[in-house]
Amino acid sequence: MTVTTVHRSVDSRGDGDILDITSSVAEAVTSSELTDGVATVFVTGSTAGVTTVEFEPGLVHDLSAAFTRLYPKTLEYRHHETWGDDNGHSHVRATMLGASLAVPFVDAHLTLGTWQQIILVDFDTRPRSREFVIQIIGEG
Repeated sequence: MTVTTVHRSVDSRGDGDILDITSSVAEAVTSSELTDGVATVFVTGSTAGVTTVEFEPGLVHDLSAAFTRLYPKTLEYRHHETWGDDNGHSHVRATMLGASLAVPFVDAHLTLGTWQQIILVDFDTRPRSREFVIQIIGEG
């Protein structure tokens, strides 16, 4: 069993920006020269998350709208009292989405469905560069 760790970053507009990172993960798997195993994607930071989705404009809009309905910016968040900032909703949204995702790969190809892409969602209130880690465990 071999373990390879790759660090990547992506620029985000923040405020719920949804970014397709599938190609970065697929490239990391291919570059690892492993054929079968699992790629785990982990976003660093407590105001972003990762998952899979059909990455198309309508669903991207629907996902953003769902987070807005479920965890509105306008609620009172105790986090704001603690740090004097405005991103309590960002932390809650990221916690509900989750910081990591495991995707099996076979013959050096991610086992994603036809309409399934890996996305990183940046919930913070400002643009930033987001780091994510891809850890690949498998056999060659």
